[in-house]
Amino acid sequence: MKKVYKNATAALDGLLFDGMLIAAGGFGLCGIPELLIGAIKEAGTKNLTVASNNAGVDGFGLGILLGTRQVKKMISSYVGENAEFMRQYLAGELEIEFNPQGTLAERMRAGGAGIPGFYTRTGVGTVIADGKELKEFDGKTYVLERGLVADVSIVKAWKADPSGNLVFRKAARNFNPPAAMCGKVCVAEVEEIVPLGSLDPDHIHLPGVYVHRLIQGKHEKRIEQRTTRKRAS
Repeated sequence: MKKVYKNATAALDGLLFDGMLIAAGGFGLCGIPELLIGAIKEAGTKNLTVASNNAGVDGFGLGILLGTRQVKKMISSYVGENAEFMRQYLAGELEIEFNPQGTLAERMRAGGAGIPGFYTRTGVGTVIADGKELKEFDGKTYVLERGLVADVSIVKAWKADPSGNLVFRKAARNFNPPAAMCGKVCVAEVEEIVPLGSLDPDHIHLPGVYVHRLIQGKHEKRIEQRTTRKRAS
């Protein structure tokens, strides 16, 4: 089965449709699938629900799709770096389903593992638990969270082989593996595709069984908040 495609547009061909649910990897601006996000913008797919830890920043990452009004709902944990996101939300133009970070990661992982739901103590007694089933285990209350299955997952990795085995780099490993797992189809962009057999099996972070399509490309790797100190005189 061929997994390597020439570019992001080709890799997403036949997968996109209005109203779909997309799971996007990344942590802040680290390890975001920026090439695939750009291709979704160009495709003009609209009324998207996007499950992602964060929503990018104005004009970059998922902020691009917010700017073009292609997203109708975000399932996220942290959205504090995007002014357009805030404007749309406060104006009632964008739906938000807030999830604690660990809960969102586990919802993705559970969806990829075929687990329809799980109980967690996180969020009990807060608005996070409103309308959800509560159950006691060993005298403590837990809330039922549903596993998340996306129509398409878009993720960014450091290295891959032609079979789709992925290696992530540092913080990019936080949300990319569970996001990749939960998609009915997973499309990954990578910095480098290496020959089959050259990756140490013990160093593979996500096996290729989860990955359906691959592209290689150059990435901007923008720094979300650049903090420097003044040079000594």
